[in-house]
Amino acid sequence: MSRMTPFSNPLMLGFEAMEKTLERVAKSGDGYPPYNIERLRGEDGSSERLRITLAVAGFADCDLDVSVEESQLCVRGRQNDEEPREFLHRGIAARQFQRTFLLADGMRVVGAELKNGLLAIDLDRPEPERLVRKINISVKD
Repeated sequence: MSRMTPFSNPLMLGFEAMEKTLERVAKSGDGYPPYNIERLRGEDGSSERLRITLAVAGFADCDLDVSVEESQLCVRGRQNDEEPREFLHRGIAARQFQRTFLLADGMRVVGAELKNGLLAIDLDRPEPERLVRKINISVKD
């Protein structure tokens, strides 16, 4: 029995990548590190800006890596225990993480800042220029 998806409709041409993206998003269930996504209004009010803020307490800037791979924003963190320590209680986990965010077409990462254990990543989407293209119709009789 074959699996039917909403994207298998013959009128939905070229949406295979979106289907794969939705499947990938559905599989990502890890909630660490917690994050916020907020919309920021620019001075002119027209350009859309977003800020992703991740709670990365205990990570230094050298422990974090922010990169864009294809259309994904990847944030990775890895802490190194340089010296062995004896804990009586260990409630703060020193673990690595990878958090990915799928970026829409045209989204750009403007910068990242680490302050007070919060990593803020700013993104913007420049207004695309409106382009109208005339398609010539050829007549064959």
